[in-house]
Amino acid sequence: MEDKLRDGLQNPLTIYPHTEFPMQKQRPPGIQAEMTPVPDCGEESYVGYGRLKGRKALITGGDSGIGRAVAIAFAREGAQVAINYLPEEDSDAHSLAELLGAEDKEPILIPGNLRYEDVCEKVVREACEKMGGLDILVPNAAVQKAQWNIEDITGEQVRRTFETNVYAPIFLARTAVPLLPAGSSIIFTGSAEYYTPNRFLLDYAASKSAVVAFGIGLAKQLIGKGIRVNTVCPGPVWTPLEVSGGNPEELITAHGLDTPYGRPGQPVELAGVYVFLASNEASYVSGEVYGVTGLLSAH
Repeated sequence: MEDKLRDGLQNPLTIYPHTEFPMQKQRPPGIQAEMTPVPDCGEESYVGYGRLKGRKALITGGDSGIGRAVAIAFAREGAQVAINYLPEEDSDAHSLAELLGAEDKEPILIPGNLRYEDVCEKVVREACEKMGGLDILVPNAAVQKAQWNIEDITGEQVRRTFETNVYAPIFLARTAVPLLPAGSSIIFTGSAEYYTPNRFLLDYAASKSAVVAFGIGLAKQLIGKGIRVNTVCPGPVWTPLEVSGGNPEELITAHGLDTPYGRPGQPVELAGVYVFLASNEASYVSGEVYGVTGLLSAH
């Protein structure tokens, strides 16, 4: 079966390999450049069409994985982009800056650990100040740690999960809302774990369910200000989360192979959804939850 069925079309079943990944482990938060294979975030493939020209976007977790793919797509669609990331992820962040800088679209880099309320506030204000405004917020950074038994989920793990995955999006949005003009967009990153929770991701699934609920409620609160809020829920995607504790070691090599697609998603395959939700094309879309799951719900 050929990847290209005819000009302009690609077969989603064959554009990426269906083979097992090499066994690999990293310390959290993981470095994308050290993964095998390196996730496809659209570095070579994403083409922009000016749909976000003049926009100003802040993306957390923008150094790697889905956040990196969104940053690349937004920049190539004409937006000015600021990314937040952990200091430990500096190498991935600077590789993104080098990539987009070569295209005269260099992002603003704002390192910081979003577990802390004051850091969330600082990141938003710094992004707004350096870009001269803010009209797209993508709270995407997250942590994920697999545990087969609930007895092994420590209090520190729960705090870290909720501080990063739930508290940070709330604090980021709280700081950003007074700065956002009408026509702005907030896009949360949820997870398919919100409606198909896995037995070894209990605290992560709970945190993502909270994010989805928060996004829907916030959409109702902000539509009167002309600000749209939506949530994207990915299924299994090949990102550093999977090799740095987010997947049990024995499942890393077969990540996503049990989907009807026979493979996991690549970060670039979600970028277009974020672009749509950020753009004026989605002017009548708010309070929605968009699944990009590889037909995960078919199982």
